[in-house]
Amino acid sequence: MILTNHIVLFEPLIPANTGNIARTAAATNSVLHLIRPLGFEVDDKHLRRAGLDYWASVNIVYHDSLEDFLATVPDQRYLYLITKFADETYSDRDLSATDVDHYFLFGKETTGLPEPFMRANPEKALRIPMTDKVRALNLSNCAALVVYEALRQQRFAGLETTHTYPHDKLK
Repeated sequence: MILTNHIVLFEPLIPANTGNIARTAAATNSVLHLIRPLGFEVDDKHLRRAGLDYWASVNIVYHDSLEDFLATVPDQRYLYLITKFADETYSDRDLSATDVDHYFLFGKETTGLPEPFMRANPEKALRIPMTDKVRALNLSNCAALVVYEALRQQRFAGLETTHTYPHDKLK
């Protein structure tokens, strides 16, 4: 049985980031969770433009708070907090299980995840390595890195591995 990867955004602020992440969710059959408050309206033109035609293909779940979201995670062992403040890198964690749902929780663009929550759950924290020359990577890039690493470890279960060019279909 193949279950799902979940991309979870804690209080996202930038509509274009969320739109790009929605496109990644559509491309990877991932569920997108948005934890309120959001820094934009879901009908924002920048959000829709970034998601393009894929918005209708995304399974989006809204949560009123971090606590509400956490109550929906069936097995907390498969909840991962993505941060730059962790010892273990995301690619070192075994994400290969395809019989459980994996939840990747990303913080707000400006402040990340709440510090008390992070301090209470250090074993769940995974780091994306980077130099000290930048404060952080773009949120949509981080989501793509992590979900595709999980899919790589899962042997891209549930995804097409080959495509034909549109002109090939005309023959």
